[in-house]
Amino acid sequence: MDFLKNPEIQSDFDLERYYKILCPEYPDFLNPYVALPIMQRLGGIGLLCGTDWTPLFHNKFFYSRLNHSVGVALIIWNFTKDKRQTLSGLFHDIATSAFSHVLDFKNGDSLKQESTEFQTISIINEDMELSQQLFSEGIYKYEVDNYHRYPIADNEIPGLSADRLEYMFPSGAALDALWKMDEIADLYPHICVLENEKGFSELGFDDSFAATAYTKKFAEIALILQHNEDKIAMQLLADVISRAQECNLISNEELFMLEERSIIAGFDKIASDKIDKEFSKLYRTFRQMKKIIRSQKPLPDCYSISLEVKRRYVNPIVRTQNGYKRISQISKEASDSIQELLHFSDSVYGCVPYAEI
Repeated sequence: MDFLKNPEIQSDFDLERYYKILCPEYPDFLNPYVALPIMQRLGGIGLLCGTDWTPLFHNKFFYSRLNHSVGVALIIWNFTKDKRQTLSGLFHDIATSAFSHVLDFKNGDSLKQESTEFQTISIINEDMELSQQLFSEGIYKYEVDNYHRYPIADNEIPGLSADRLEYMFPSGAALDALWKMDEIADLYPHICVLENEKGFSELGFDDSFAATAYTKKFAEIALILQHNEDKIAMQLLADVISRAQECNLISNEELFMLEERSIIAGFDKIASDKIDKEFSKLYRTFRQMKKIIRSQKPLPDCYSISLEVKRRYVNPIVRTQNGYKRISQISKEASDSIQELLHFSDSVYGCVPYAEI
């Protein structure tokens, strides 16, 4: 089974047009960095954390971590024209494993989803090709190995950053067609750089209507990630990987080397050969589940989970005549959508019947 694209649902998402919206003049200095093997491997890793591979979701297209990284870099360049900040954004996901944040769930980090980020600095420091390229341009590694130091690239929730801005456009377009290309093109010109409460630069809006529309859409997409469907998909795949490692079916190193497609193909064969019954039961459930059961308690003969996950939301700043305000201070619609997201609670348990083996 291949769920990289759902043939029943069409999407108007066009990567080339999207990149031009984010940055009309592509910065050619990115090309040698994007071509590096440590970046190219991200082309086989999905942004949507393994949900491309289960029929529980109907993702409309595959969007890779490489696509995302380039998008983040383009946003940063568009607003800063700073090469070091831009490269830090390009490299920010360089330590991401196959299935993205699923490994955080495996590591017990569903709330912050940052358990693999510590490897970013060592990967950048140890890659010789990257080191040579940076040296040729007079750039020090410490200037590009931590995008958290650049507030346009990344900042604390609920601020709007290049990373947060970028991932919600393709996520919404792929998950439920919540972003259309024309909508992105109409909204993006209203984004600008403002100074926030702490005196740091932050992406914001020059128009409260655009800020309200974006905030509502962001909250709608983020709400999908709070549903038990998403929790089950990610935790079940995390448990699949844990069992595969217990049985020596895949190593931790391979999760940082192989494309998701290759791992799925290997797991398909292992499950078919019934090498390990527990693995086959978990994996076939992941690959075959189409709906879940909401419950107040675990159900028999079901994979049942109850957990809290990271709440992604924004409350962007908006330019006003006297400076700026957070959109929640201006727009009741935006404030209500933020509060709905923050107070949303799904059923205590999400459950899915185990597949037969």
